[in-house]
Amino acid sequence: MAFIVHLSDMHVGAINFKDEFLLSAIKKSNELDPDLVIVTGDITENGYYLEFEHAAEYLDLIESPLLVVPGNHDSRHIGNESFEELIRKRCRTLVVKNNEIKAIGLDSSEPDLDYGKVGRAQQRRMERELKEAENRNLYKIIALHHHLIPVPKTGRERNVLTDAGDILKSVVEGNADLVLSGHKHVPHAWQLENTAFVTAGTVSSLKLRGKDICSFNTIDIHEKSVEIVLNQSNGNSRILAKYENKCKVID
Repeated sequence: MAFIVHLSDMHVGAINFKDEFLLSAIKKSNELDPDLVIVTGDITENGYYLEFEHAAEYLDLIESPLLVVPGNHDSRHIGNESFEELIRKRCRTLVVKNNEIKAIGLDSSEPDLDYGKVGRAQQRRMERELKEAENRNLYKIIALHHHLIPVPKTGRERNVLTDAGDILKSVVEGNADLVLSGHKHVPHAWQLENTAFVTAGTVSSLKLRGKDICSFNTIDIHEKSVEIVLNQSNGNSRILAKYENKCKVID
């Protein structure tokens, strides 16, 4: 089996950023010793260089293999340049767990805009990566900041991917097993055909709706099932979703 930690929307530098929540989540992640940690964007609030320096210090505490993609907040104030310098190569692919899992990172951010776009070049790259992973019988994960499917209880739909329909079609036809995103600060999971779409809440920002609290997801991939657990900052946890593992069998 494989075990993944999914963090999102740190918002380092924001007035409502909670350092203790992020440190607690990273500590728990290190204790769980996952095969991969995926961070789906908005690691900063304004994209400032100093914020990226602080965010990098937090990310350096993560002891597992790490994939980080940028969010719309990270691309403010030429933050895309700071991201490339201080965090990670923006669009990268990781193969982990003894070459059984392929995680494909996409940059859905646009400079100084809140809505997102993947674009044709990244779409073609993703399609090639999915096809290659399918031929090798790998478990296929897509990570990006903006959601592909609307998230309930988040108000009027806005600031989404302008090419969501095209990307969604490529993801489903490419038999991606799992799509991870953030952006809306509301944890939720959908399943469309053989693909699970999982959105994480914010791990360390108090920009929350209703009675929601900060959280992150863990994903436990078994031979026959995939279980997504919501881990809240108050120490409580519950199953967010559980799906049949329809594609790749991981021993």
